[in-house]
Amino acid sequence: MGDAFIRHIELLGYEKRFFPSQHYVYMFLVKWNDLSEKLVYRRFTEIYEFHKALKEMFPIESGDINIENRIIPHLPAPKWFDGQRSTQNRQGTLAEYCYMLVNLPHKISRCLHVVNFFKVRPDDMNPVTDSQIKKPEVFLLPTDAKKNATDITGPIVLQTYRAIADYEKSSTSEMALKAGDMVDVVEKSESGWWFCQLKNKRGWVPAAYLEPMDGPDESEEQDPNYAGEQYVVQKSYTAVEDDELSLKEGDTIEVIHKLLDGWWVIRKDETTGYYPSMYLQKAGEANTSVKSELRNRSAPPRRSTIRNAKSIHKQSRKQISQETYRRNSKKYIQSQRNLKKNFQNKANVIIEKNEQEENKPKAQPAVPPRPSKDLILNRCTESTRRKIL
Repeated sequence: MGDAFIRHIELLGYEKRFFPSQHYVYMFLVKWNDLSEKLVYRRFTEIYEFHKALKEMFPIESGDINIENRIIPHLPAPKWFDGQRSTQNRQGTLAEYCYMLVNLPHKISRCLHVVNFFKVRPDDMNPVTDSQIKKPEVFLLPTDAKKNATDITGPIVLQTYRAIADYEKSSTSEMALKAGDMVDVVEKSESGWWFCQLKNKRGWVPAAYLEPMDGPDESEEQDPNYAGEQYVVQKSYTAVEDDELSLKEGDTIEVIHKLLDGWWVIRKDETTGYYPSMYLQKAGEANTSVKSELRNRSAPPRRSTIRNAKSIHKQSRKQISQETYRRNSKKYIQSQRNLKKNFQNKANVIIEKNEQEENKPKAQPAVPPRPSKDLILNRCTESTRRKIL
């Protein structure tokens, strides 16, 4: 059988994912020469890097030598940031690009670079997800031009948030806000820093300064998990507020409540308090350059430190006091100890019972009564009867 090659690539739509941060991936149905069909997911930045490498491999066909000889289709470069609008609007261009790519001469369309890029990867079979974060939202491409936006599942615009107070940026990568500003959130990070756009301005904004228009963000603030998730401190921090904890790099702690503003409630032994989530890493998880770079930033401000907050959801937003965290955390630890103690006591009782049964003297067999003289004379042998006569 010959080498594998692609017969057809169909763009199905795209997914909005929320782990490790909000991003978008395109869904392709790849049909191979052995009649198999595989579903793969690719970010646009990946597709564009693939496209650039393809042009370098075939400079004549890409028009680098003579523009008139170009047969490799054009593909626009990714924007500085990719939001949902650009992801959706790019679908037509991407679908046409895939159609033209497969119909190029075999030396291009069937080269290893093309074949390997569209092969199924492990993360295509098992996409990375997190049970604590929302499931991906799927947006299918309409099957014909007559379909309108209402036929696409899910929203077709970015989430809009409102600034609850003025914010002055402290670096060039951040964006200043005025109370009441309406921003589109492009990316949400667990660190508490969100990437937003406001008209022609873009930059990172503390999540604590933003609120959704349709209600408090309770759906994204999970209830406390007093069993705790084990994390390792990657960067030391000295407490500024009374309800914060000071920890050193390498300390092992338990996260019991993940909050949107990037300040998580953690437990160290029996002490609880707030700590910047951007300085924590889940136990057993590999370190990445992105996470290392993120830790060089300063921790975002906490919601409780925002002055003159004009939140329309201030009364309905769920708030838990640090005393409640401490009390419930101690209750959980004590209940676990009691459970362990009860289990140990039951085990000791069983052991004692077994030892008592082993040490108890075993019952001796009863001595049968001696048969009467008449019984011996009637039933025994002649020699036995002579002994009693």
